[in-house]
Amino acid sequence: MCEGRRLGCAAGDAAAADVDVVTTGGRRRIPAQSSVLASASPVLGSILERRLRKDRDSGKPGRSVVRIRGVTDDAAAAFVRLLYAGRCGDGEEEDMDKHAVLVLVLAHAYQVPWLKRACEGAIGARLTADSAVDVLQLAALCDAPRLHLRCARLLAKEFAAVERTEAWRFLQENDPWQELQLLQGLHEADMRRRKWRRKRAEQRVYVELSEAMDCLDHICTEGCTEVGPAGRAPAPAPCARYATCRGLQLLIRHFSQCHRKSCARCQRMWQLLRLHSAICDHPDSCNTPLCMRFKQKEQEKAGDDGDKWGLLVKKVKTARVFSSLANRKQMSPSSQC
Repeated sequence: MCEGRRLGCAAGDAAAADVDVVTTGGRRRIPAQSSVLASASPVLGSILERRLRKDRDSGKPGRSVVRIRGVTDDAAAAFVRLLYAGRCGDGEEEDMDKHAVLVLVLAHAYQVPWLKRACEGAIGARLTADSAVDVLQLAALCDAPRLHLRCARLLAKEFAAVERTEAWRFLQENDPWQELQLLQGLHEADMRRRKWRRKRAEQRVYVELSEAMDCLDHICTEGCTEVGPAGRAPAPAPCARYATCRGLQLLIRHFSQCHRKSCARCQRMWQLLRLHSAICDHPDSCNTPLCMRFKQKEQEKAGDDGDKWGLLVKKVKTARVFSSLANRKQMSPSSQC
């Protein structure tokens, strides 16, 4: 079967082809239709327009010639087949498995975005520690950000294995500047991960403080198992946040009985009462002890830690809003359907 029929030129008719794609050294000629190639690639479209106009003006007989250089004959043929297919389906898996790297280079050079993304996925799926350095450089040359990110993640995850590869040793000996850039990128990525983890840990603290404020309101208003408002028996059944509520009840009982001025647990309770007063919107009717007193004290003076304290209050308020929205979404009828 001729190459043109296998590519599917004009429903299998190679006679409909008006150009020949010639591979490196002219060893292979692939019949193709200029309209198909031009619609698939703007670069090929520009080349074909100039070539066809030149051949018409010169009266040259036969089909025009477009050359694809720098890759193997099989890779060039696979590139043309994929342009004709217009996608990377089951029938094109063999071409992608064998020639994904060279087809990526051609897709970048001839500006075929969909084929470029498909090659990035095919190469990334087979990425290993041995090939990570070479593929990373290829991704940089071909402006393939998805593939570059995948390589960078593999380098960060398996750097010890990458260091033992021949590609890394070659990079150290021949391109120390590139090695420095890679190491700097890994360091920056590690710093971003640490910063993200610190923020997550801080967010968990704000959420825990928000839950503690809710439990404090619950204990001082309704009571819970062991501690409750004066003149009212606490509720015998545990509440939904009993783990937090139980710890707060133990802290309140200790606070009511301890007389040491330097007690760390009592200091923690004072801070919780102060935080409650800062976020309380109804101090006049609030049942929490010292709420109004702390509110007046905060209004009268600004302490040395005013900025830090104000930031803490703001973060806890934000955490309460998000927690309330999340609980409301979970309990809404649409979320239960």
